Amino acid sequence: MFRRNCMVCNSSDMKEIINLGLHNFADTFLRKEDLEEPEKLYPLICDLCMSCGQVQLRAVTDPKERYMGHDYSYTSSNSKFSRKHWEEFANTIISRLSLNPGKLVVEAGSNDGFLTKQFLLRGNKVLGVDPSDYMAKLAEKEGVKTIVGLFNKETARKILSEHGKAGLVIANNVFNHSNEPLEFARAAAEILEDNGTFVYEMPYWYISVKDEKFDQIYHEHVSYFTVKSSAAITERAGMYIHDAEVVDYHGGSLRIYAKLKEGNEEHCEKALKMINDEEREGLFRVERYNELMSSVINKRNRFMEEVHHIKNNGGKIIGVGAAAKGNTMLTYYNLNSGILDFVTDSSPHKQGKYTPATRVPITGDEIFSKYEKPHALILSWNISEQIKAILQKINPNIQFITPWKEHNL
Repeated sequence: MFRRNCMVCNSSDMKEIINLGLHNFADTFLRKEDLEEPEKLYPLICDLCMSCGQVQLRAVTDPKERYMGHDYSYTSSNSKFSRKHWEEFANTIISRLSLNPGKLVVEAGSNDGFLTKQFLLRGNKVLGVDPSDYMAKLAEKEGVKTIVGLFNKETARKILSEHGKAGLVIANNVFNHSNEPLEFARAAAEILEDNGTFVYEMPYWYISVKDEKFDQIYHEHVSYFTVKSSAAITERAGMYIHDAEVVDYHGGSLRIYAKLKEGNEEHCEKALKMINDEEREGLFRVERYNELMSSVINKRNRFMEEVHHIKNNGGKIIGVGAAAKGNTMLTYYNLNSGILDFVTDSSPHKQGKYTPATRVPITGDEIFSKYEKPHALILSWNISEQIKAILQKINPNIQFITPWKEHNL
């Protein structure tokens, strides 16, 4: 099933801008017994709304299959870098919004509850909402009460009935996962107090395009937000952009602060300036994406020449970081188990499993100690320097390769 209309403004003026072929769910890692079963693959195509600037996936996938079909493996506390970011997030939000202790904080897509717990530790009442029963159980163990389900109007009514209105609603790296983003935004608005704030954060499309990081596209990410599309969606949900900023997470994330409209409030000057920057970058022109795809294909071809040269000479290649974005790259480059020997990850929720579609076994970083001069392909490029420091302690002879540079023939 394909989307033909914009999920924000319902326009039918949609143009294809990116096509990465057939992909499985990037955050669904396979158990050994799953290898005997066929996988569902869907076209990974992005369309641009020529009316409001929304960028969205064309293929419609079932969120229950994305998050409940297998034990969802991503945890928000999966690294020291992530934990530090979410601790700083809680401190920043409480200070900037003057959020009083005792105010209700609702996190949509609360995952293992790590961020929600930061507000609990700082004196707030908290409630998580997450579709994964597996993640909800992890959060409950940390004392974070969690509703298992999608964040939507029905969930909003349940929250209002049982908990009342919230001073803060958070949706980090989850608003872009919604099949119904407008309903999601309206649900957030519905449970906000009059002076409450809806804060959401996700990889910034402007940076992804500018830096040609196509691997942040995958089926779990249904929408790809800009400030322009954020303005369109908040307006339709009865809110306005109170503040906007870019933060150093996932290689550069957009953080939006939205408040309920009481009158004729306009989007803040900072947001308007960022929209101008997006237009100058060409984010709402099809020609810009034609250039992007040409460059992506060229880099893939050149990098694969290097990979085949290594393999033809008996080299070992190990991917590092079993991340969703890594799976997009592995699938698009066709770096399967015949080319990659392993993918490593620090998360016990991923070790012992296999990457989707490419089916590469996942293990810990210690595997690098077993080879004399292995090659490392860092898939979690946003924390590459931290990863390199760790790996070089395990094996100082590791040779690093990357698909993100220009390759010479």
